[in-house]
Amino acid sequence: MFRNQYDTDVTVWSPEGRLLQVEYAMESVKQGSACIGLRSSTHAVLGALKRSVSELSSHQKKILKIDDHIGIGIAGLTADARSLAKYMRNECLNHKYVYGTPLKTGKLAVDLADKHQRTTQTYVRRPYGVGLLVAGCDSNGPHLYQTCPSGNVYEYYASAIGARSQSGRTFLEKIYKDLDGMSKDDLIMNALRALSGCVSGDDELTKDNGSIAIVGIGEEFILLEGDELQPYLDRLELEGGNNGGGGNDEEEEEEESSEDEVGEPMDM
Repeated sequence: MFRNQYDTDVTVWSPEGRLLQVEYAMESVKQGSACIGLRSSTHAVLGALKRSVSELSSHQKKILKIDDHIGIGIAGLTADARSLAKYMRNECLNHKYVYGTPLKTGKLAVDLADKHQRTTQTYVRRPYGVGLLVAGCDSNGPHLYQTCPSGNVYEYYASAIGARSQSGRTFLEKIYKDLDGMSKDDLIMNALRALSGCVSGDDELTKDNGSIAIVGIGEEFILLEGDELQPYLDRLELEGGNNGGGGNDEEEEEEESSEDEVGEPMDM
């Protein structure tokens, strides 16, 4: 994507009817590390790849807890995601204080999308450069929503966002019809299978760069990392599925070439 006279402000329309600054923000989501989400009739699961800026640093967290029944996976600018996570936590606390019940996942997702959209109509604000997968469980069962910088929000059976996520989406498209009847462990394993195809180069999915979160009916949101995640990775290794960058190379070629040109903006 190249600069032109119509991308100097988020409120300026191009002759083709496009808001280029919003599209640039959506490109930052594609540069972020991959995040996977899927749900059954009883549970919702998030999976994410974590990045570290060097061998001397810790890995950046990509899954954040919002409330006991809601969590988010992020792809894009981590600092923007922290700001949105703070807003979501305040909304959950305020709703619980006023009404005495947990906030519905769908209501929170729509409020979040409205917050995204307001930045596309005001010249003093820039769009949030982050995409979110919102997983939650309420009285209507588990839900999975996806938001993007344009203000759109969608509910999904399964979704994948971020860099090299096409192979993850391809895998999820093959299994989504069977998701409703899957157990919690099956969902976790399928999330790891999808993530393993999003790993770059010769790297592998490990307990250090992977994370999984689960929420379900009667179960609070929990995060699996490190040693807690290792048993599932061992099962994946026995299946021969943790081959690092094992996705479809042809499908990923365009994404990877785009990343090489643009680089990784700030903290993704």
